[in-house]
Amino acid sequence: MNDVTKPRRIAVIDIGKTNAKVVVIDTQSGEEIAGDRRSNPVLRDGIYPHYDVERLWSFILASLRRFAQEPGFDAISITTHGAAAALLDGKGDLAMPVLDYEHSYPAEIREAYLGIRPDFSETGSPSLPAGLNLGAQIHFQKTAFPQEFARVRSIVTYAQYWAGRLTGVQVTETTSLGCHTDLWNPRRKAFSSLVTRLGIEQLMAPVRSAFDVLGPVRKSVAQETGLSPDMPVYCGIHDSNASLLPHLLRREGDFSVVSTGTWVVNFAIGGAADTLDPARDTLLNVDALGRPVPSSRFMGGREYEMLTQQFGPAPDEEIEAALDSVLAKGMMLLPSVVGGSGPFPGKTARWIADESATVAEQHAAAALYLALMTEFSLSLIGRKGPVLVEGPFASNALYLKALAGFADTDVIAVSGSTGTSAGAALLTGIKPLAGRERHFSADAIEGLDAYRSGWLAKLA
Repeated sequence: MNDVTKPRRIAVIDIGKTNAKVVVIDTQSGEEIAGDRRSNPVLRDGIYPHYDVERLWSFILASLRRFAQEPGFDAISITTHGAAAALLDGKGDLAMPVLDYEHSYPAEIREAYLGIRPDFSETGSPSLPAGLNLGAQIHFQKTAFPQEFARVRSIVTYAQYWAGRLTGVQVTETTSLGCHTDLWNPRRKAFSSLVTRLGIEQLMAPVRSAFDVLGPVRKSVAQETGLSPDMPVYCGIHDSNASLLPHLLRREGDFSVVSTGTWVVNFAIGGAADTLDPARDTLLNVDALGRPVPSSRFMGGREYEMLTQQFGPAPDEEIEAALDSVLAKGMMLLPSVVGGSGPFPGKTARWIADESATVAEQHAAAALYLALMTEFSLSLIGRKGPVLVEGPFASNALYLKALAGFADTDVIAVSGSTGTSAGAALLTGIKPLAGRERHFSADAIEGLDAYRSGWLAKLA
């Protein structure tokens, strides 16, 4: 794309595990100038828990129809959570529901899958619970529901499912294939041996770059929404990699990105790709440029939501003021609030020295817990240089100060033209704009070294 044809406004379809949104991003300011949001519940009917794709589709079309009128847009891009795929029939419709990745499978099916999944050295993908390995989902669907699976003619990754509904073009894409699916060999940039073992070589849709234009919207979509029949639709990208993309395009040297949402996903540019520990939820992701990136993760957003629902609200100033008492009495939370993944998958959460704790103290200790989990996860991937935080945690000052102290490095909270939607907009060829940055130094809070040592000692 040359400068003349680069879009002025981009509609981004952004489907997270908990919430979905459609926003319009202005390419001059990098800001979201319009947006619709809705929850993304899991349906419990049918053969297994699944996403309500028809309700999402109605939401997407209604939002595109409204935003086509005001403020208008020139292109559509897409980003979604990973660990999801659509299994399509010969007409391009769903042959089976889109499986919820948190659904657990019978023990005999899990055991059978462990016998065929490739080694970590091939895929950079650790063995994860439930359906967090996309290959495990497909194995479950094929094994448990052979009649339904026999109708499958094409398998597409999740962001590309929505691109396909808009354009009629069925593809897969590398960032979605490279996020702990077991289906991708990131060093060879090709499907892994699991695809052959599952017998799905002929079903996997062609691999395309996230930056590709798949085509204009289908005629029926243009008619229903009032969009131009020439409206370009970009292939789309895995959401954590969308968050990484602005920083890849704007920064040089070694740095780390902490992308926060339901999951806290850490990327170490210049990190250690050959010493990853699959038992601690480290992995090789694949960035939008097709390169393997050492990564780690834990379900920090979900943990924070669960904790704050238990505690109830507290003003920020009271939480900051409670920090001294939390540090003085060694009040701390040990992992894991959500078990089965993250750096301590087998640990069960427990509190230390929380007798008669106030709500503000609970919030302060939770912020320290999340910062410790982030720092430990970053250490597992050999992070170097400053740490950039984007997403909801970028507004949590106590978490940011604590992370800087625990990591002994500068932490930069980035807001504005960052995050999943802004990253997806960059697929159209526009240049990333500098987000608003707040810097936190390693000495912002005293006494963190001893607190971190005590936390680690109790985990030994």
